[in-house]
Amino acid sequence: MQFDQIIGQDKLKEQLRSFVSSGRIPHAQIFLGPSGCGKLALAMAFAQYVLCENKSELSSCGQCKACVKAEKMIHPDIHFSFPTVGTKVTSNDFLASWREAVPENPYMDVNQWLQTIGAENKQGNINVDECNSIVKKLSFKIFEASHKILIMWLPEYLGKEGNRLLKLIEEPPENTLFILVAERQELILQTILSRCQLVKVHRLQDEDIIAGLLKKKPEAESRVQTIAHLANGNFNDALNLLEQNENDHATRFLDWMRKCYKGDGVELVKWGEGFAGAGRENQKQFVRYALHFLREFLNLKMTGNENIRLKDKELATAQNLTKVLGFEQVSEMVSLLDDCYYHIERNANPKILFLDLSIKMNKILKTPAAVAR
Repeated sequence: MQFDQIIGQDKLKEQLRSFVSSGRIPHAQIFLGPSGCGKLALAMAFAQYVLCENKSELSSCGQCKACVKAEKMIHPDIHFSFPTVGTKVTSNDFLASWREAVPENPYMDVNQWLQTIGAENKQGNINVDECNSIVKKLSFKIFEASHKILIMWLPEYLGKEGNRLLKLIEEPPENTLFILVAERQELILQTILSRCQLVKVHRLQDEDIIAGLLKKKPEAESRVQTIAHLANGNFNDALNLLEQNENDHATRFLDWMRKCYKGDGVELVKWGEGFAGAGRENQKQFVRYALHFLREFLNLKMTGNENIRLKDKELATAQNLTKVLGFEQVSEMVSLLDDCYYHIERNANPKILFLDLSIKMNKILKTPAAVAR
């Protein structure tokens, strides 16, 4: 993968290139950032840039022997480690699936990956056998490049087994680089964190997501701005939204809010039964839109600034709600929607789930405390 294939993150790309041009590459780094920001893609592009035989100031050449092998993820000096499921297994047992999944979507999240390898309800981890395999791999001499590189995706799945890698990270073999790609710093052993240089990868800007989506589907020009707003810096979410059939979640949400405020039980039951057939992914996107609306509503309520990420009709509804909806009520709504999203992912009965949500939303909207303050 080359730097110009990765959307956004221009300052970070420049920083990584400077490590190589100065000859001062940190031997252990943690690329830390939220899901969908492109940190795995950056790690792979950086590894390819380090090993490229004809690199320019801006990117790897993409044509030398090292680049060709790195692109295919078969370079003998680039090793991968990632969460797996099962006992007595290592990343090597899932390399074929990894080599298919990552080029298809280097912005994927861990749930997508685990479902790809048939995890179902099993939890992924990086186990003791994987740690022993890493120690063995990195003890070998370099095969054909200037460095040997380990890219570990989501080291937070190491748990206490990370202790087995401490000595290797602290005193690595010559010209050995560790690139750990993480999302949750608090789940990584402090002893590992202290041995690595932290490279922060930020959420993508809306304009970067829009540009990336248009490259994939130019005909979706009318949708990409809304998708970018909903994705909130997560390109993986943006890709998922792009693949969904176009749905007007805004209209559906505003209609639902009116029904919730009115509180007609028959209407709420009918709405829940109708939405139950929309499919789990559409239900998730609806809840994500609802959270987006409430986030922008809070921005409007706190600042009075109407330049928020809502269209005219949505903005008008938000302005009306500022008169009757307080901060505590919004906090309760967000909590309910977060719980709803969680249960959708775990295949809860949608009719019961959305009826329950609608009734609770009605109570929040009608409570006497729901006064602007």
